[in-house]
Amino acid sequence: MILDIALPLLFLFLLINIYIVIILKRRPSLNPHFGKYLNISVIIAAKNEEKIIHKLIDSLKKLDYPKENFEVIIIDDNSEDNTNNTISELIWDLYNFHLYKADGKEFPAKKGALSIGIKKADNPLILITDADCQLQKDWLKSYSEKFCEGNDFILGNAPLIQDDLLINKVSCFENLRSSLLSFSAAATGFPYSASARNFGFKRSSFEKIKGYSNTVETLSGDDDLLLREAVKKNLRIGTVLNDGSFAYSATKNKLTEYLNQRARHTKTSFYYLPGRQFFLAFWHLMNLFLLITPVLVFLNKFFILIFLIKLLVDLLTVKSLQKKFGYKFNFFEILYLQVIYELFLVIHFINALFKKDKWK
Repeated sequence: MILDIALPLLFLFLLINIYIVIILKRRPSLNPHFGKYLNISVIIAAKNEEKIIHKLIDSLKKLDYPKENFEVIIIDDNSEDNTNNTISELIWDLYNFHLYKADGKEFPAKKGALSIGIKKADNPLILITDADCQLQKDWLKSYSEKFCEGNDFILGNAPLIQDDLLINKVSCFENLRSSLLSFSAAATGFPYSASARNFGFKRSSFEKIKGYSNTVETLSGDDDLLLREAVKKNLRIGTVLNDGSFAYSATKNKLTEYLNQRARHTKTSFYYLPGRQFFLAFWHLMNLFLLITPVLVFLNKFFILIFLIKLLVDLLTVKSLQKKFGYKFNFFEILYLQVIYELFLVIHFINALFKKDKWK
């Protein structure tokens, strides 16, 4: 009986992974002859970032984009360290960089700071990134090209910087697996998740969905829940994945910090549209079931083969797509991280049920 369920699930698992590889394998590149520089405002909310904000500003200064066609607006969200003075010193001679305090926030936490920045923006196109990010040089070019295609909202890739620590490997692998699923879903016309580290939209489209007004269920969700509202209005949603468009950031260094961050993000998924919730629940439960099939070997030895096929497919999927998303894992790492990733999904879900939201 259980085997009769497992075999169709394995077949469906294979089909979905084949589809993910096919739809994401195409490697889009920036048009070398593209030269239309749209006017863009970059909005950043910064809170207690004095030690790392210089990396972001340095990458913004190195963007391959005419300075007269973009501005950078940084909102100091009531930092308790020297963030404000540090930013002031770093941008004092940059005429297209502006720093403001997050006074009179309309919304709590990060959404309130971003909302202030968007209101102060002069340009019709908005890009959001985080204070701990490092942007590739073609970031603005890539978005300018995608906006010219008529997109209202654009999702960008936001990989984490890899190192040799275990918690870093777990974080990076989870980010990769999540990206493979979310970008393939978006390419299918079923977007459900975005990263505020690399996210863009037309200001008029943002206003059409009433900004962050309908995204206040959680302190986070300045990306996913905003995307949810765009889906409700049937706005055009695109992705940007070409080389030079990534927004890199560091991982959390401690297990507790990582778990708290993932719990916050998982809690946001509780407020996705019902169809998206069902899709994610089915996908993850199917993967978990296939992962634990070895415990059913006493019923039928074929369950071991199901388990091995699952791991092999996971391995091939990651190996074929990881470079495209800015990662490099070896054979052994993929095998053990895949198991950790799926088991941690259960932990994140439980933590999300009980942990209280907190914005730094």
